[in-house]
Amino acid sequence: MSSPLTPRLPLSRQQVDRDYLTRERPGVVAELLSSADTRVLPVWRGRTLMATPSALALLEPAALGQARDHLYLGRSLDPAAVEPVGTPVVAALLDDDQAAALEPDDEAWSSPRATGSTLSARDVGLAVEAVALANWHDSHRFAPRTGRELVSDKAGWVRRDPDDGHEVFPRTDPAIIVGVTDADDRLLLGSNALWESNRWSLLAGFVEPGESLEQAVQREVFEESGVKVVDPQYLGSQPWPFPASLMLGFRAVVDAADPGVLEPDGAEILDLRWFSRDELAASLGDVLLPGRTSIARAIIEDWFGGELDQ
Repeated sequence: MSSPLTPRLPLSRQQVDRDYLTRERPGVVAELLSSADTRVLPVWRGRTLMATPSALALLEPAALGQARDHLYLGRSLDPAAVEPVGTPVVAALLDDDQAAALEPDDEAWSSPRATGSTLSARDVGLAVEAVALANWHDSHRFAPRTGRELVSDKAGWVRRDPDDGHEVFPRTDPAIIVGVTDADDRLLLGSNALWESNRWSLLAGFVEPGESLEQAVQREVFEESGVKVVDPQYLGSQPWPFPASLMLGFRAVVDAADPGVLEPDGAEILDLRWFSRDELAASLGDVLLPGRTSIARAIIEDWFGGELDQ
């Protein structure tokens, strides 16, 4: 049964049929690009071309110049979109020169990290899919076993060794993010070493090999804060393709029998603080919370019991 939090997460929304069987058809990308009914989404450096601040630019194939690669994203399912339901969408991956030739205005390109909460469900689904695949292509150019350069195959969903046929598939790195509460139902927030000092968020980290999600929750919280937690409860998940994560949200409570000692690890987390609901609401002029696109904000507001005005 799906979590009630997931449908409320901006980057977890979609109205796209990924149409996986079509990927198997040889020459399908060239076939799609030859049709004026297809729409093309330009992607450059992890950003998509925008028609407006709240809508992707989906171009006719003839309007696009050269691209270094193409990825088939699937078919639109949004009955409210300008494009008819069933419209195929292809992402075009552009290098710097190709992007500048198409649209030199840097402000016209945006990451779904910034725009995810304002895009439609169809557009945000296309954007996170395209950016995630583009990031994977950029980081998996060579075969891990032989070092040979890989070629794109199956409409961009496989990279293949042209010599021995070995296939490399897209990867996603699971990461847990946790709303930790104590016996007084206060929420634990940390300040990361990479952020400005007044920015606070939940504790998070990658799942290690051979580890369950629940074990990852307990390990990461303890490593970053010295706090021991029990009873991890799954809340929902959200893709976070910056560059290749799937964020898995949890709540957990401090172990009453063995709570540990609150102490930041000093490397990733420089400061830690417990907040009651009243304390967090009163601190919003000084405390910066995660943006509305992130699952962290959703978990914080789920604990708070409503939206926080920031």
